[in-house]
Order: sequence, then C-alpha cells, then structure tokens
Amino acid sequence: MNKKYDELREKYDTFIYNAYNIDVKNNLLTITFDFEIKGLEKFNPKLIINLDNIKNIDTHIDIEDSIIKNLAFNMGMVEVISYLKSTCSKNLIVNCGYLNPEQINWFKKLYINGLGEFFYNNNIETNADDFINITTNENLKCDICQSKKVLNGQLIPVGGGKDSNVTMEVLKSLKSENTAFIVGPRGATLDSVKVAGYEKDTIIVDRIIDNRLLELNKKGFLNGHTPFSAMLAFLTTFIAYISSKKYVVLSNETSANEANVVGTNINHQYSKSLEFEDDFRYYSNKYLKTGVEYFSFLRPLTELQIAGLFSRYKQYHKIFKSCNVGSKKNEWCCNCSKCLFVYIILSNFLSDDELIDIFGLNLLDKKELEKTFIELIGKGKNKPFDCVGTYDEINFSLSNYLINKKSKNEQLPLLIKKYFEIEYLNDFNKAQEFKNQNYDKLLKSYAKNNLPEKFEVLLKNELKVL
Repeated sequence: MNKKYDELREKYDTFIYNAYNIDVKNNLLTITFDFEIKGLEKFNPKLIINLDNIKNIDTHIDIEDSIIKNLAFNMGMVEVISYLKSTCSKNLIVNCGYLNPEQINWFKKLYINGLGEFFYNNNIETNADDFINITTNENLKCDICQSKKVLNGQLIPVGGGKDSNVTMEVLKSLKSENTAFIVGPRGATLDSVKVAGYEKDTIIVDRIIDNRLLELNKKGFLNGHTPFSAMLAFLTTFIAYISSKKYVVLSNETSANEANVVGTNINHQYSKSLEFEDDFRYYSNKYLKTGVEYFSFLRPLTELQIAGLFSRYKQYHKIFKSCNVGSKKNEWCCNCSKCLFVYIILSNFLSDDELIDIFGLNLLDKKELEKTFIELIGKGKNKPFDCVGTYDEINFSLSNYLINKKSKNEQLPLLIKKYFEIEYLNDFNKAQEFKNQNYDKLLKSYAKNNLPEKFEVLLKNELKVL
C-alpha cells in the first residue's frame, strides 16, 4: 500500500468544487472552474471554445440556460478528477450544484474505474465507497426540463489517429451535416480535418490545465492517468447542444473493452469502453436532457478491421499520428508501445516499405523495443498502459506477419524471430493454426453497439471490401 496516499488523505482530507463560470466574449466561450484542496492550493482550469466555425449556433448563447449550466457543472465533476488525484482527498464537497444519490454513485463509479491505472501504478488499493465521499448542495436542487431544440447532423471528434480518420471517411456521404471537433489542436489533428475536407468546419477547444497542478506534480504529489474521454463525453455533448447537432460520433472500437491487467477491470481505455458509453448514454438521457445522442461509430469493429479500412485511405498515411510521446512534435517517437502496436496492426495490410515510409524504420527490427514487445504479446506483467489492441489482435498480426515472411523465404526481423521462438517454439504449423482459429473472430465479427440504423448501414457497406 502507498504510504504517501494515506498521509496525503489525512493531511488534505477535503477537496472543494466551489464554482463554475461561463463567459462569452470575442466569439470565445470560456468555462472556468474553481477548485480547492483545503489547506493546500486553489485551481482554475479552463475550457476555451472557439465559436467561429459553428454554423448552426444560436444567435445568442444564453449562459443562464439551465441545460447549458447543467452541462458545465457536470463537466466540472469530471475535471475534478485531474486535481483531486494529487492528494486523493477523502471528501469532495460540491458547493455549486446538486447531485442525487444515483448521480453521486454514477460519478463514484467513474472515479474508481477511470483511475484504475492510477491506483495500480501507485500501489493503491481502494473501492468506490472508501475512496471518496461526495456531498452536494441541497439548496441548488432543481429539475432540468427536456430540451425542445431541433437537432440535426453529426459532431465528429478527431484525434489525429487512424480511427477518427476512418470515421470521417466512412461518413463522407453525410459531409454536409458533419462538423469535426478537436481538443488541443496539433499537427496531426489539423492535417486530418484538412485532408477530410473539414478545414473550415472544425470546432476547436483549448483545455487549459492550471499550472499549480503541474507544480504539485513536480513536488512529488500523486500523479497518473485520468479518464480524459469521460471529459470528452460531456464536452462534446455541450458542443453538440450549442451547435444543434443530433449525434456525437466517437471512434472507439470494441478492443477498448479489454483490461490491461489480466483478471481485473483495470483498463487504460475505461472511458472509451462500451461499459462507459452505456453508462454515459443513460446519464445523458436522464440528467442532461439535451436530445444529443452519444455513440461510438467504430464500436462494432476490432482494431484489425479498422486497420484494414484505414489501409485503403492512403491520403492519411503520411499525416496521421497516434503517438502520445511524439504528439507535441507531431512525430512518431518509435520507442513506445503505441508506435509499435500501430506498426504491428497495420502490418496485416501494408508492406514493409509502406510501413517504413510512415515510421522511418522497421520497428519489428528494433532491439530497444523488446521489453515493450513482450508486454504486447501477453508475456509481461500487464499489457502496456496505452491505447493498444487486444492480445489476440496483436498475436494474430504477428503470426500473419511471420507466415507471410516464411512463405516468401524472406529474412525475419529481430522481434519476429524472438516471437517465433517464444510463442511457437519455431513450429510454423502452430502459427498457421492460431491464425486460422482467430481469423473470423477478428476480421469478420460485428460486436454489440449503440449505432442508429443509418450509421450501421454505412459501416456495413464499407466493411464489404474487407
């Protein structure tokens, strides 16, 4: 158990969500949150929404609209996580809004599951009831009426990787109804929307982290992964509501449901999972009442199926980037689990020359990635904490790569040699058997999802080419 965790919870036992403020000025909508760790520090993170490219925006945004205020308040309940985790205070006092017992339990579940990776890496053992006690303001109890606003079209969040680029391409027949959405613009996201034809139809949001949190991190306070995609769920619903969009169309795949630590529900991608998607849809329908529908367009698909579709969209191959380490420089770092995973999954559909043209080198021939490689194939302590596919998808891809190389009598890269020895004891027939057993499951499956019918038709039509 982490001694620092216990000490910080005792010394700084109360976190306060004091207020949120909505302001519109110079065509920028700013939401500022007021947080406080009692006896330690105050924080004022911000979300700055550029309204320039919102075509269907109300002529005047009523910042006193109860739905807008409710959305902003709830966004603060998610933003709290990034700041509360530094001390893991026992008590969260919410002065600026009311949550009923069901809502409180909803956020407790989000906090405990969304911080699963954080708890694991910091050696913290806890549960939803022990971790946090949430008290809200009974005086601010009010009923939110269902919105009667007419909504139409899609808001498509774009992250600059292969997944959201696939979504934009498959939904191009609806382009006149689509608007792209970016949080924290960078090279890959801006290039992606430009190639997709949304350069002048993209809503951009800047998320401003309070520097005082970064200072606490430098001083050794608790730090780690938080469920950013949960914030994205509330934020995109807010954007869709003010821009009169009916659907928020995510690009999370079925592979995001797999835990990183076998035998647990510790999942780096928890807030990208179907479980969270279902929970958020329930919460949004009952407590946000915007009329906006949130779902993941790629939920029925595996990473392999998505990679197969993406391999056909050559116009994105030199501009997409999925590497978190290299994101600020808009490059593949070629040293992390995400880079190696993307290389492996695309190897099913692209040649070595095509992959080297994207990454600059053959990552399967890089000895420095051996430890990461071992973790990806399921022979390490846990799957790397990054947005990577399932063990089966990774092993299928490597088996396929091995089979293709052996059938052509070509030299095996270093990590593939290692894989052949570890996984199949140099028995080629076992590799072929594994591929055959998993082909339909990974390349022909169609998983449980929340797609409205018109989107399902478009996706299934596109899948016919695989």
